[in-house]
Amino acid sequence: METKNKNIKTFAQHLDKRYGATGTKERTEFEIKAKSFAIGELIKEERKLAQMTQEQLAEKIGAKKSFISRIENGHSDIQLSTLYKLIEFGLGRKINFTIK
Repeated sequence: METKNKNIKTFAQHLDKRYGATGTKERTEFEIKAKSFAIGELIKEERKLAQMTQEQLAEKIGAKKSFISRIENGHSDIQLSTLYKLIEFGLGRKINFTIK
């Protein structure tokens, strides 16, 4: 199978071509949405490992099931305090941040 963009070798190069260089408004917006989606996927995975439903997790932290659903689907910005509450109190796990 032949590809259209033979010069693109990495995902970062693909993003450069599609959204512009790092720091452009479009690229930044895409990266924020992508990271929001990734956080939602991590929460969903940990919730399933804990054998909890969205409703059970929501009850545990005093939220609504629809809120958990929006986070897991990357459709809601999440504050750090809420992330902490979800992971540490809701799922009994620990958060460790690394800044590079």
